[in-house]
Amino acid sequence: MKQFFEFVKKECFHIFRDRRTLLILFGMPVVLIVLFGFAITNEIRHARIAVLDQSQDPLSHGLVRKITASTYFDLAENLRSEKDIMPAFKKGDIRMVIVIPGGFQRNFIRERKAAVQLLTDASDPNTATTLINYANAILMQYQQEETGLKHLPLTIQPEVRMVYNPTLKSVFLFVPGVMTLILMLVCAMMTSITITREKELGTMEILLVSPLRPLMIIAGKVVPYILLSFVIANIILALGAGIFGMPLKGSLALLLLACGLFCLTALSLGILISSVTNSQQTAMMMSMMGLLLPTILLSGFVFPIESMPLPLRVLSNIIPAKWFIIILKDIMLKGSGLRQIALPMGVLSGMTLFFLVVSLRKFNIRLS
Repeated sequence: MKQFFEFVKKECFHIFRDRRTLLILFGMPVVLIVLFGFAITNEIRHARIAVLDQSQDPLSHGLVRKITASTYFDLAENLRSEKDIMPAFKKGDIRMVIVIPGGFQRNFIRERKAAVQLLTDASDPNTATTLINYANAILMQYQQEETGLKHLPLTIQPEVRMVYNPTLKSVFLFVPGVMTLILMLVCAMMTSITITREKELGTMEILLVSPLRPLMIIAGKVVPYILLSFVIANIILALGAGIFGMPLKGSLALLLLACGLFCLTALSLGILISSVTNSQQTAMMMSMMGLLLPTILLSGFVFPIESMPLPLRVLSNIIPAKWFIIILKDIMLKGSGLRQIALPMGVLSGMTLFFLVVSLRKFNIRLS
């Protein structure tokens, strides 16, 4: 074992001596977590809107003040006629036009109903849908404030409650996803490149004739990356909690256990890639195409799996990142315990065992 620890010590020195590797290992998590947390978000703030108020009464003025008082909308222009609507959209910075027809207050008081027209720029469908939802929520709130305690007969009054993420912060989605992406890149890609580099330089043959067994050599190669992955995972958790207020409702020990299991899964994938490639370039391409893209596209990190076609939903089940993101959300947001995450933990354990057996088998075949 002394020889093994000396080998691990040598690998650690090798990693810390390479400044580019250190920059990737510790710079990438900080850049990605800040980028995804601040820049890449589904929330829309300060969307510029125009208003065509044909009623000009106290109720319509109150409605405009209510909408523009929120952080979602900024009043950019007051239109004079319907002919100004399309030119306002063509300027490019107006996302929505609110048209309040004449007699708005009179209709609301006498007929107990009044119409408001919402026109959005649907060249970006997601933004248009989000703005309509924001505006509808504000209109409903304004209506309740104006009607007070007057209730209509046979009225369905929904009571909406958002559990686990009441403020609908998109960062609560991105932090688990970024953590998964970074751990996958660090563990799988760096491991595959490191082992392939030894084969490319011809030093792997020298290591194999050393007193250490091949299994111990592979273990010695991946142990430093397991330790680094734990450090990086803690850095991401600290950044998520300190900067974005990411909660941790479950057990920290269980979360670190899940991180360790996912690191092993990613490392086994990296060993598998290194066992079938002979150059760093090939290993990097396989890691990028085979791990990075599926992690982003098919894990539920960016796009909801439920909205995908059936073949892609089935394919997503063999993506380790999908199960790890489920575990992270369950522990961090829902406070789930080991019983609730037993299925994804079992799937990751099975994947790890399968990848290790296949990669070691291929490695032994190559040695023979």
